[in-house]
Amino acid sequence: MKKPLFRFAARWFVCGLGLWIAAALLDGRIDYGQQFIVIVVAGLILALINTIIKPFIILLSLPAILFSLGLFMIVVNGLMVLLASWLYKPLHVSGFGTAMLAGIVIGLVNYLVTTILDDVE
Repeated sequence: MKKPLFRFAARWFVCGLGLWIAAALLDGRIDYGQQFIVIVVAGLILALINTIIKPFIILLSLPAILFSLGLFMIVVNGLMVLLASWLYKPLHVSGFGTAMLAGIVIGLVNYLVTTILDDVE
């Protein structure tokens, strides 16, 4: 069983890496001022949001998630990215569509890193 601190640090790393990759792929639509510290802090904020707020949002939107066969999770992930952008002003996401695309990228990065870490154990 992994320790909670390690799991949170891994989530923080994945969120930061996902934001950085999303900013590179969606050039100009996610702006962090080319400062590494902005990505690190935004990754921390997004990890905290995903740990504390996202479970409640998923619970409240469970009917929509079930009805859409899970596709509504893209909207939920986009909302979490948009919330992180709203809470941390140096990270600027240009709109909800961009936030949803960033949520998809972060989800894919999370899947890949989790798969790699599980294979290492």
